[in-house]
Amino acid sequence: MLTKKTVAKIPVKPVAKSTTKSATKAASQKTPAKKFAKKEAAGLPLSVVIRRRIEAQKARFHANDNISAFIKPGELEGLVDEVAEKMQAVLESLVIDTESDHNTLNTSRRVAKMYVQEVFNGRYVGQPTLTKFPNVSRLNELMIIGPITVRSACSHHLCPIMGRIWIGVLPSKDSALIGLSKYSRLTEWVMCRPQIQEEAVVELADMLEKKIKPIGVAIVMDADHFCMQWRGVKDRDSKMVNSVMRGAFLKDANLRREFLSLLERR
Repeated sequence: MLTKKTVAKIPVKPVAKSTTKSATKAASQKTPAKKFAKKEAAGLPLSVVIRRRIEAQKARFHANDNISAFIKPGELEGLVDEVAEKMQAVLESLVIDTESDHNTLNTSRRVAKMYVQEVFNGRYVGQPTLTKFPNVSRLNELMIIGPITVRSACSHHLCPIMGRIWIGVLPSKDSALIGLSKYSRLTEWVMCRPQIQEEAVVELADMLEKKIKPIGVAIVMDADHFCMQWRGVKDRDSKMVNSVMRGAFLKDANLRREFLSLLERR
């Protein structure tokens, strides 16, 4: 049996009660908060996650903007899943029986894939790689590329825009030259977004000026707008034609006339 004297000689290590309590309290608060944060992030729709990334950088994400810089590898498949789920709700609100109607059984997923992977794909993928060539021969003659087939959609009603584009380029000795197919790829990349025609041709002209640095760039677009032909006034014959003239095409009336007259022969 231990006596009081013996007990007194047993060393007792002092415990910092305040430190122990603080550590216990911190541990009890930190772990659940961390788990809750992960759970909250996991529960957010992917579109919200992407939107928050864009907003954190104070970037714009209008219908005709490219947001590929904010999309991580593999997320487009997840975006298709989310759009398909919401498209299914649209079909149900339109009172369409997608369970017994074999024609609309998988329509929501087909539409989602069409929007994300095809008709609006220019929003979600990066700009096509351009192979540039030096202007060794110092070409400075008018080049016309087209007609390039245009497939887009109006951002007002998401109705198709179908048409053609012609691109005129007057290079300088310092201009970069790009392969003919690249003009088509760049045009498709810009047009595969909800657009209005007036802004689309300006964006394409800006891009070509920046990429190849020519003396002049000219673009003419001629298109049918299904928002006029399919709905609204339902005018089948209406088209929209607009042009953008930059540099030498804007200043030199003879060059502009040559470009436009060559289009008339096609």
